[in-house]
Amino acid sequence: MKIGFSDLWRWNGAIDRGPYAVIGVVGFTIKHNLDRFIAAIFFHRSWTLFNYWIAPTGAARITSLPRQDAIFLATMVATALPFVWVGVVLTLRRLRATGLPLGLVAMFFLPVINLILFALLSILPSRLPEGFEALFNGGRVRAFFDRAIPHSRFGSAAMAVLLTVALGAAATVLSTLGLSRYGWGLFVALPFCLGLGSVLLYGYHRPQSYGRCLLVSFTSVLLLGLVVIAVAIEGVICVAMAAPIALVLAAIGATIGYLIQRRPEVMHQAPSMMLVLVLSVPGLMEAERVSRPAPPLFAVRTAIEIDAPREKVWQQVVSFAELPPPDDPLFRLGIAYPTRATIDGRGVGAVRHCEFSTGAFVEPIEVWEEPHKLKFSVASNPPPMSELTPYTEIHPPHLEGFLVSRQGQFLLTPLAGGRTLLEGTTWYQHNMWPAGYWKMWSDVIIHRIHGRVLKHIKRLAEQAP
Repeated sequence: MKIGFSDLWRWNGAIDRGPYAVIGVVGFTIKHNLDRFIAAIFFHRSWTLFNYWIAPTGAARITSLPRQDAIFLATMVATALPFVWVGVVLTLRRLRATGLPLGLVAMFFLPVINLILFALLSILPSRLPEGFEALFNGGRVRAFFDRAIPHSRFGSAAMAVLLTVALGAAATVLSTLGLSRYGWGLFVALPFCLGLGSVLLYGYHRPQSYGRCLLVSFTSVLLLGLVVIAVAIEGVICVAMAAPIALVLAAIGATIGYLIQRRPEVMHQAPSMMLVLVLSVPGLMEAERVSRPAPPLFAVRTAIEIDAPREKVWQQVVSFAELPPPDDPLFRLGIAYPTRATIDGRGVGAVRHCEFSTGAFVEPIEVWEEPHKLKFSVASNPPPMSELTPYTEIHPPHLEGFLVSRQGQFLLTPLAGGRTLLEGTTWYQHNMWPAGYWKMWSDVIIHRIHGRVLKHIKRLAEQAP
């Protein structure tokens, strides 16, 4: 199939897998090097592969971008538009050629999943005339799959779950214990591939219903979570936090697998598709390890009104007495919580120690504006949690250096009637991706920590003579 320049812009018609793969690889190579050139020459910035998934600026929200960052991102978006159009129209034409629903083009805009979809569309054959399926019944790999996967509905489901859980456990060990990475490969590519792979194996001999496909994919993900807990790789809390995104991505993978396994003439490519899935997950994990994308800096602010003048509030902010045992279920499950605060010295250069259930934050004072503002850096962080586990203790890598507080601040604003508005802010980073998903969890945890401290300060300040 010959491809002309005009074919890159037309959405109608079809395209074979060879030209699609070549154009995709060459186009991405051109695009990436163009972006690197623009970033380096015009904006004096670096640009890596992971900047397509991670905002290359320090601001957490696009509305808070400085002018220079906004110009940079606008330039990169404008440069990307022609390539996005080519990618979308070629993916539409490739989906049409394979007979898959055109709505799957939406996967083009999902990080990580779009790479796996590209690889699958690059190996799937175009729609074949009836009767051609018999040409693909040979081959040792296909013969192995024919023997290994049972023909019964229950047997094929059990084999699909068994194989995908075993491969998923190996990938989890590689990412967490081998590479010490908690990123796109572990939390996006792995659950998506579990959902897709389990359905391809389940529907290998005959198409299965959509409901059963979803059930098999969910079973694979949930059973992998239990295995990870049982062999002491992770604790219950982290697995529970990862479950929502994992189940959603497994459902997306299962949906694509369901649509593929409805075409028996395509299922002869199941071994090749499984190979793509098995290789893509560790490949992405290794790419993350080599690239080591810089985590963004997030800020969490919590405020409370106190019926006391800020001079009294200030005394409790600088250091406060022992807090009562927590009644928040989150802290009872093992999330670290504050217990007391002490300070050595006064003014800039003093060192505050905020003690938590897992250790102490060491906080050198950087701004001392009594009784208005207290700001400090964080020189040492304790573990963010004690993992809930059936074993005496486990210590997964994410307990060290993956959720890190960088700065903190207390701001006291006088209100009418001798009252005070007390605002606590924490600036933090975490090395877990997708950053936006894990930010939802970490923001909730930090708000709960703020709330426990601010309510304690409120109680002490209002009771003080």
